[in-house]
Amino acid sequence: MAGTAADVARVAKAEVGYQEGRSGGHWNNYQRYSPAVPGLEWSDGMAWCATFAAWCFQQAGMPKGSHPVTASCLTATNWWKQQGRWSEYPAIGAQVMFGPGGGSHTGIVIDYDATTITTIEGNTNVSGSAEGDGVYRKVRQRRDTYVYGYGYPTYPGGIKSADPSWKNPTTTKEDPMAGITKRDIYDAVWTTDAIAAPVDAADIKTNKNWQPQSILRDMQARIRSMDKRMSAQTAAITALAKLAGGGADTKAIVAAVEKAIAAAVIDVNINTQEG
Repeated sequence: MAGTAADVARVAKAEVGYQEGRSGGHWNNYQRYSPAVPGLEWSDGMAWCATFAAWCFQQAGMPKGSHPVTASCLTATNWWKQQGRWSEYPAIGAQVMFGPGGGSHTGIVIDYDATTITTIEGNTNVSGSAEGDGVYRKVRQRRDTYVYGYGYPTYPGGIKSADPSWKNPTTTKEDPMAGITKRDIYDAVWTTDAIAAPVDAADIKTNKNWQPQSILRDMQARIRSMDKRMSAQTAAITALAKLAGGGADTKAIVAAVEKAIAAAVIDVNINTQEG
């Protein structure tokens, strides 16, 4: 999935404090962003504010075609306009362009209010220069003439903008069941340890939660056991009736009933074993 405005802001903010290289006692524009952006390797050692913006979009997972990949602020400004994604109003995650024609400097907007924009800018300094020494967090006035305009990346779900005329694309809600198979549903319902084990289970101390399918098997076994016991009782009563009708003594009747019940219980224990 494409990166979001929040992802871009997170990536940019994490770079605050980074500084370019030095040589001969001076900052030299050599930095880690140019070599990391395919197609912009050649720009190492040159002004790198636009390269930094392209790097932020790339690191946040923005796909090709959703933002300009260039070391030139003027080229980036023209690209936004050609794509119809240009505005005079700030937006979270927008690329702000500075100077005449938007060709002097650039940064990433991470916040705005009625009067200011908060940005993360590469190749600037404490004073906000377009030729600085590192990555800085800046707060600038929205109505400053140095602010030329804003390019809006293509973010999934749109972009939070101060532009009253900006229309985000209509998005369709994702189907929460998309990609879920019948097997996934079966496993979630029947093979999850989510039900308390029967209190008389043999392994209650080591297996306190059972899968629903295990509970069903246990219930079936108990029902079969009940059926067998009822059959045993019926057999015992039948035997008792026969013996009573035949004039047998009490001890013989009791012995016959106990034998019938014992035989039925043994049969239940054998036939309800789980493999």
